[in-house]
Amino acid sequence: MALGKSAAVVIGSFPLGESDRIITFFSREYGKVRGVARAARRLRSRFGGALELLTLGQLVFFDSGRSDLVQVDHFDVLRPFDAVRTDLTRLGQGAWIAECVGRLTADRDPNVALYGLLVRSLRSIEAGTPPRRVAVIFGVRCVDALGHRLRTDACVLCGRRSPGERGKVTIDVEAGGVVCETCATAIGDAVQVDATTVAALRRLRTLSWEEATQAQLGRTESELHALLDRQVARLIGQPTRTSRFVREVERFSSTLGGSARR
Repeated sequence: MALGKSAAVVIGSFPLGESDRIITFFSREYGKVRGVARAARRLRSRFGGALELLTLGQLVFFDSGRSDLVQVDHFDVLRPFDAVRTDLTRLGQGAWIAECVGRLTADRDPNVALYGLLVRSLRSIEAGTPPRRVAVIFGVRCVDALGHRLRTDACVLCGRRSPGERGKVTIDVEAGGVVCETCATAIGDAVQVDATTVAALRRLRTLSWEEATQAQLGRTESELHALLDRQVARLIGQPTRTSRFVREVERFSSTLGGSARR
């Protein structure tokens, strides 16, 4: 039975039987790892609160080689990211980030760059960077790192050069990028975004992480988030589970803000 050790982030979990839990980690050394944590749901579990969503820790597991699931031996917390989980807005965007990692990657496919991106995103949210902005920056870099970059310089169907930074631009996530006005007439499931949103997408690809987190995206931020969520949904074959939660939290927050102003 092989022993595995790696820094990892908890990106999902669900109950198994009466007292166990299946935990999904994204680890630095092994990529996505799913394992059984025995008795994790008992009041006096040896894991305590270590297996909470988005917790960064040192994972130790045993792999029999006979199952997709490993046996979680222990998980020592390195950084709990409590401040991310105790705020609904932060939690919603953090959970969206975790879902992207979990559903866009295959088991045991190491991706050190994506692991680093995940940890950096959680640190930024915890440090007070606007959560949706972090999610947008993560989304842009995540789909690029996994080979799904949207083409924005020219129509993906006919090659005609992309328009300037004014007006509306049509994007077909199925085809993989911008489509011109002529080609757009034959597409039934494309999305229109402002040209400034496409410009912001290009700019975020070239900025350092620190520069990107300080960028003022304005109205393009929400449009970029919706575009990225749509692209992820296309890649996984269904809407993300966390997107509805994120929308409800944002709607609730805006309602509270409006009440406060009145």
